[in-house]
Amino acid sequence: MRRVLALSLLLLPLLLPAASTAREADADPGPAASGALPPPPAWLGELDALYDAGIRVEGLEDRRFSPEHWWDIAQPLATAARGFHVEEVGSSAQGRPLRHVSWGDGDTRVLLWSQMHGDESTASMALADLFRFLGEHPQHPLVQRLREHTTLHFLPVMNPDGAALFQRRNAQGIDINRDARALASPEARTLHDLRERVKPAFGFNLHDQQVGYRAGDSDRGTAIALLAPAFNEAREVNASRAHAIEVAVAIRAVLEPYIGGHIAKWDDTFNPRAFGDLTSKAGVSTILIESGGIEGDSQKQRLRKLNFLALAGALDAIATGAHVGLPHAPYDDLPENGRVWPDLRISGGTLAIPGQPPAKVDLLIDFKQPLLERGASIVEVGDLGDRPARRAIDASGLYIVPFDPPGTDAGQSRTTLGPGMSAYFHLARDPEGRDVVWTLAGDVDPENLGPPPAR
Repeated sequence: MRRVLALSLLLLPLLLPAASTAREADADPGPAASGALPPPPAWLGELDALYDAGIRVEGLEDRRFSPEHWWDIAQPLATAARGFHVEEVGSSAQGRPLRHVSWGDGDTRVLLWSQMHGDESTASMALADLFRFLGEHPQHPLVQRLREHTTLHFLPVMNPDGAALFQRRNAQGIDINRDARALASPEARTLHDLRERVKPAFGFNLHDQQVGYRAGDSDRGTAIALLAPAFNEAREVNASRAHAIEVAVAIRAVLEPYIGGHIAKWDDTFNPRAFGDLTSKAGVSTILIESGGIEGDSQKQRLRKLNFLALAGALDAIATGAHVGLPHAPYDDLPENGRVWPDLRISGGTLAIPGQPPAKVDLLIDFKQPLLERGASIVEVGDLGDRPARRAIDASGLYIVPFDPPGTDAGQSRTTLGPGMSAYFHLARDPEGRDVVWTLAGDVDPENLGPPPAR
């Protein structure tokens, strides 16, 4: 027994390091090793408060604005005295100027472009806020880091003709985001030439997406979707794309406290005509940010702020190198954009059309401006009770009585209510539509969102 005890005492010093190592292995290995989402940056709460007090730019409260209006607001924020350089680098199909804005003294070059689709304006609003932050807060530690370590290049509102009409395509009818290979449009050529000249390490492709997208197969709407685009059909992850994924993880770390469960990612199938994919193929670590919708945020002002905070987090991670080594799991594990839900379902009403038998039907309706519920059109008519929608109205016990939109010729009076038609109808207590309880006349009245509950 004494010999065993002595031998144990001799071996104890050798066993202690092993036990210590085992305890260390059991301890929390940190985000990079564990694959966990890293915590939000320490500055997030302070910058959130500062945004409301001294960053958010006035004059962009309505997300529909002309390109001239945006530049009237942005140019005074991006002056040489504040460290900016602005140059005209091209013109749109209708001759509107395309301007390149640069800022910063660092070695890492970053290119950000917005409103490639003219009706996708959320990021353009956020870029105006970013200009103000960079120019009016030069002593802020984040601004100092960005100035020292990055040079930021912007091509904002790069489809000004589309923005003027608040439409997706440019004046030639070209989807600029599908013109990266052919370069048929002057706007696409300008972005391509700027990228070739700047040779950025990182690129940010800033868009809006349909409000109806769900996060995966859930019933949660997608507020923001991310993507590190593939550079080839095999969707491989090389060093450049790996850095894009890391930056996307840094963005998620910023957004998670605000919209956790409402963040998704796009399908990464390679598209040889798309700017994000071909920019990635050119060796640029490219990050796509798509702003969807938050219910009640009719002008996307909450999403505007989240865009600003997300960009601040991404750029800080690039400037400090904090993105390097972040785990890919918080990006890979994001659900893809799922189904697109229609905007409105009218359930249980009775369709009343003169000369036709009554029919109990449901209606599905989409809006050109979903968050404002403007520009309604019929998607489908029939038994749709199991079809989800962003909003539902119970029309049980009421009649759906179509009426003609203003300006309809007498000989073209509608006799039905079918898919593709603009939505003009009453919900009434009688089939003739004399006792009306609610009306949809193309746009929903924001003061009267639906009929009162049945008594």
